[in-house]
Amino acid sequence: MDVGIAVAGLLVGIVVGLTGMGGGALMTPVLVFFFKVDALTAISSDVVTSLFMKPAGAIVHLVRRTANLQLVLWLCVGSVPAGFLGAVIVDHLKVFPGFEQILLALLGAALLLAAGGLIIRAWFQMTRKRLPWGEGPAPMTSAEVVVKKLPTVALGALGGLMVGMTSVGAGSLILTLLLVLYPALKPSQLVGTDLVQAVPLVAAASLGHLLYGQVSFGITTSLLIGAIPGAFIGAQISSRAPGGIIRRALAILLMASGLKLIGVATPLVLIASGVALVGGPLAWAVLRRRYSWTNGSRSARGDPVPESQASRDP
Repeated sequence: MDVGIAVAGLLVGIVVGLTGMGGGALMTPVLVFFFKVDALTAISSDVVTSLFMKPAGAIVHLVRRTANLQLVLWLCVGSVPAGFLGAVIVDHLKVFPGFEQILLALLGAALLLAAGGLIIRAWFQMTRKRLPWGEGPAPMTSAEVVVKKLPTVALGALGGLMVGMTSVGAGSLILTLLLVLYPALKPSQLVGTDLVQAVPLVAAASLGHLLYGQVSFGITTSLLIGAIPGAFIGAQISSRAPGGIIRRALAILLMASGLKLIGVATPLVLIASGVALVGGPLAWAVLRRRYSWTNGSRSARGDPVPESQASRDP
């Protein structure tokens, strides 16, 4: 067991429990940047680690009936074979010169998509006045949605391929695109559906990496020792912490990591991070003021106002 990796797993687990964000977007770059693990080993080990972390959250949502099982089915039709295929593709890519750079660039692109996903989720949260994803108790609900089979299978295939190749996508890309594709789903249903479908997806990707990847069981064990209690701790404090602020900080961190991995020069990464750090909160304050005013005007006219107030931190 590597104590440093276990501590990193603990910290990442807390963030995952606190924000509902997938661990692959955080843990893989931590292994690459701070522990100098090669990209394929980091991805393979992180995917197998996720296999042991996902079921706990999925079981909770199944018990609470906050997963749309029809959506889960059609997502899995695309994501399960694509997750396995992603690991096979990575195995075939490693015979080419510069494979490590290709894989790092793919990981960087996935992190940039994950950062964009956090921003889109926050935008929808503000405009639709919904409760933050993964925060607070998930209500018992079984709202009906019309399943769009072909787009849902395509979404699952895209997310599965990304998970198999980069370990990023199950909790970042799929959740965000589900939100866009099915805006009628409640936040609890979005999270529940994504978590339940992620179990067979990650199982297929894990099998692919066990057969074709470079899984390090020492790294996987160390991550699990820290990540499992960390996720529990994060879930316990999620209702008391400013999750929206944490997500914004994570978006900047993921953006910076993604830019660095795709080869952007360090000075430009620092400039982009500084602009996001300063400009992001200013832009967000303007938007919050605008939507707070809209909410107040709606109330003044006697129109119905959602229970979640605009002042709630998304």
